[in-house]
Amino acid sequence: MGNIDKRLKDLGIAIPEPAAPVANYVGWVRSGNLVFTSGQLPLKDGTFQFQGKVGGEISLDEARQAAGICAVNVIAQVKAALGNDLDRVRRVVKLVVFVNGAPEFTDHPKVANGASDLMVEVFGDKGRHARSAVGAGSLPLNAAVEVEGVFEVK
Repeated sequence: MGNIDKRLKDLGIAIPEPAAPVANYVGWVRSGNLVFTSGQLPLKDGTFQFQGKVGGEISLDEARQAAGICAVNVIAQVKAALGNDLDRVRRVVKLVVFVNGAPEFTDHPKVANGASDLMVEVFGDKGRHARSAVGAGSLPLNAAVEVEGVFEVK
């Protein structure tokens, strides 16, 4: 068991099998020493979580939880890209967090913290990253949050 897998176990985080693409794209692409993931939705144990508008039927706390679930699914894609060896991650370079917010919702960075905090918990200082928190008028399947990532790897 690698260091990151041990940390995940200590944190009580199980990395699922990566979600299969549902259209004409792939879950991840490696280019040189970078892995880019496709946007990941809040799916947990095969069940969709947190559908709706943040600031409407989804609370800020629920949206942070959704972002954390999305981040776990991003890690699942990276793990698949690296042959299951997360110790090959040199750094989380960037996260983009899309928030399906009600028109008056403006706390996008607080939602994105759910994903950012998880990356730092899992990867330590290597998990500190650049980030964009973007408001979206809608997201696929009415997801509250979607997260994509860029990782530097060995």
